[in-house]
Order: sequence, then C-alpha cells, then structure tokens
Amino acid sequence: MAIRIRRKLTGLFVGAALAMAPVASSAETLADALIGAYKHSGLLEQQRALLRAADEDVAQSLAALRPVLSYTAQVRASRSSQSLLRDEWDTNASVGITASLVLYDFYASAYGTQVQKELVLATREALVAAEQSVLLGATQSYMEVRRQSAFVDLRRSNVRVIGEELRAAQDRFDVGEVTRTDVALAEARLASARSQLAGAQGNLAQAKEQFYRAVGRAPGALAAPTNPPALARDEAAAKRYAVKYHPSVKEAQRNVTAAEFRIAEARAGTKPTLQLQGQLTLNDEWETDESVTLQLSGPIYSGGQIASLIRQQSARRDAQRAALHLTTHEIRESVGNAYSSLTTAIASREAFARQVRASRIAFRGVREEATLGSRTTLDVLDAEQELLDAQTNLISAQIDEINARYSILASMGLMTAEHLKLGIRTYDPTAYYDLVKNAPASHSKQGKQLDRVLKAIGKQ
Repeated sequence: MAIRIRRKLTGLFVGAALAMAPVASSAETLADALIGAYKHSGLLEQQRALLRAADEDVAQSLAALRPVLSYTAQVRASRSSQSLLRDEWDTNASVGITASLVLYDFYASAYGTQVQKELVLATREALVAAEQSVLLGATQSYMEVRRQSAFVDLRRSNVRVIGEELRAAQDRFDVGEVTRTDVALAEARLASARSQLAGAQGNLAQAKEQFYRAVGRAPGALAAPTNPPALARDEAAAKRYAVKYHPSVKEAQRNVTAAEFRIAEARAGTKPTLQLQGQLTLNDEWETDESVTLQLSGPIYSGGQIASLIRQQSARRDAQRAALHLTTHEIRESVGNAYSSLTTAIASREAFARQVRASRIAFRGVREEATLGSRTTLDVLDAEQELLDAQTNLISAQIDEINARYSILASMGLMTAEHLKLGIRTYDPTAYYDLVKNAPASHSKQGKQLDRVLKAIGKQ
C-alpha cells in the first residue's frame, strides 16, 4: 500500500511543479492580449478625442489673422411725434456685409497659435503615456491570471495529496499502526486545503474580471511569455534615457514652452492693433452705402488688468517648470524602483527554486520514513506544506520578474505598441491635425473630407 501511495503522490507533485510551464501553442499569447487591449481601450479613445479637440484649438487660433465676413439684415419701423394721432409709421429695411482683417497686432495672434501648437504636442505625449498605462495594465492582468491559475492548480494538487495522506493514515489506523490523532490531523489539514482552494478560485475569478476590463474579452488558456523584453544595459543608462524621452517628461516640457508663449501673448496685449474694416449696406430703395476704415487701436489704461495677466502667466510658467522638475524626479524614481523590483524578483526566483528542490527531497524523505514508522503523519503534512509554500513563492517570483521587466519598459517610456512590435496598425496622431491645421471651412473640399473622417470615427 505504501508503494502505491508513493507513486501516486510523486505524480501529483510533478504536475504541480509544471504549473508554470508553457501551454499549447494554440493558447493566447501576451502579444494577443496587448493587441486586444490597444483596440479595446476606452482610455485611448478618450485621449484621442482630447487630441482632436486640441487640434481644433490650433485651427481656431488661425481665425484671428484671417478675414472675417458677416452680414446683417434689419427692418425698422418708427413713428414721429407729428404722426401719433394719424397712426402713420415709417418703415425702412437694409442689408449689409461687413469685412474685417487684422493687419498687425505685434504677433499676439501668432503667439496664441504657438501656444495651441505646443498644447497639441503635449497632448500627443499624454496619448503615448495613456497607451503605456493601457499596455502595462494589460500585461499585469495577463500575468495575474497566470499567477492565480497556477495557484489554483497547486491548491487542487494539494487537496489531492492530502486526501491520499488521509486515506493512508486511515489505512494505518485500521491496522493499528497510528492513533486516531493522526487521522484527525490529516482531516483538519484537508479541510484547510479545501478552504484555500476555494480562496484561490475566488482570486482567479477576480483576476479574470480584471483581464476582461483591460483586454475586452475573457481569458482563455494563456501561454507563458517566452521572449522577455530587452532592457537598457544598466539602471543608469535607463534613467538617462527616461528623463530625456519619457512621454510624461516631454509633455511637461511642452507645457513649459506653451506657458512661455502665453507670457509673450499677454505682453503683446499692451501694443496697438491695426485693423482694416469694410462695410457695404443696401437699403430698400436700392441705395448703397460703402465704407472702408483703417483703424489703429490700443490700450491706454485697463485698470491694471493687462499687467496682472502678465504676472499671472509668469506664475503659471513657473508652476509648469516646477511640474517638469517633479516629473523628472518621479520618472527617475520609477526607473529605480522597477530595477529594484527586478533585482529582488530574480534573487527570489533563484532562492525559491533552490527551496523547491530541497523541499521536494525533504518531502520524499519524510514520506519514506513515515512508511517505516520513524515519522508521524504530522511530519509528512508539514513537509508537504513547506513544499507547497515553496512552489507558490517560486510562481510569484517568476510572475514578479516578468512584471518588473515590463515596468522598466514603461518607466523608460517604451511600453508602446510600436516598440513592442505588436504588428498592428496604430493611431496616427498627425492625420487629423493635417486635415484641420489650416482651418478649412465646412463647404470646402477639405472640410467635406473632414466630415467623412468624423463620420468614420463615430462608427467605430
């Protein structure tokens, strides 16, 4: 009987040790999940819409330097004091067209356009940062499903192993080799194992919900990542790259530049504006009135408003500089933390692998000694628990190592579909801008093309 139980237990633990092994090639890969997350993400759709809105701000700013045409039409009825008793009304009607053009405003409008262009570039970087967040979140949810799936497999194996130990203890009790205490210990440990299995299954269900939120579909069989991402040669090189190219840093830099242009725009408000105006009016007697006006206007005293605006924009520029300083240090810290997590995970994986090997040998030895009567059922259960804990810790360390590698990529600004070579068509942030940057009118050829683009976006 002891030999039969030993063979069965050996097979169960071999299966548990393979819980983290790659599954069949037909299983879903991490790249598949990342592609699904990229296409499914509402956050990316939101950021793309914000970017298109920022593109329109550039188009609107151009209107300040273009001719403005407007029309008026009016009908006026009046009655003089002499006609109050005769109920006589005089009516007249007129239509008119007015045109105005800013000839020169000391670059105030041009500075305003530059502000909006810098904000467009900043919003593009925010879109890249959002893409990184989406893909990193999908990676972590993918690995969490694998972690919890492996835990469930281990817990199932644990239940089967302890069940075999309980039957073995019961058999030995029946022949008088052990006491009722040994059977009770095995029964208690089996109940605990079943409880832990239920908890692991609950955690797996939650991990699957997280995966669905990130990727847009329920997970199937998930393959183990086979090609870890290439990293910088060392932590210092990664930090240098991150503080120069991370999208959050570049976004903060763009915001500083935009703030500088806002100061220049505010200062230009103290200068005069040269404007050309023309008006054509036609009344109901087909008489026309035409006028052309060249107007130079500028502030003399504005109650301190303009000076306050300049100071305000300068303060906002200083705030953006401080934000850039903070962002740079946060990025450096995130790189350092990611490398620290990787170092810890690698060391833990190696240590837990040695612990698994040693615990397996110890478990087999204790079990053999128990068959000879030199070890108790409790000794066998404790050895089995130590092996289970070691296997659990090894799985977590393996998952943590993969997560840390991708966290390093994200901290460097490289967790993007393009860098990961996902092989999908990515969103082009310049396509919509190129259509609207010249502020086309709705009836123009380019404006009609824009309408078709917007309809296509709305159908997605």
